[in-house]
Amino acid sequence: MNDTVVTNYLRDLVGLIVEKAKEAKEERDSSNTDYDIGRLMAYHEVVSLIQQQAEVFGLSNDEIGMPQINPEVDLL
Repeated sequence: MNDTVVTNYLRDLVGLIVEKAKEAKEERDSSNTDYDIGRLMAYHEVVSLIQQQAEVFGLSNDEIGMPQINPEVDLL
């Protein structure tokens, strides 16, 4: 497997996760059920972990396909 495939996979996956996280926030904002709150909290943790690990490996948000998002502000 070549680096281009891995890079494209990572960028696509990160983008999809962030998109789903934003959808979870919209659903939480409109319904505020325990399920939607828990789902959003899970996405918050995942997005935070992705950002932390990227930093540990010296990768920028652009390199991993992470849009400008602050989980503490945008996903709570």
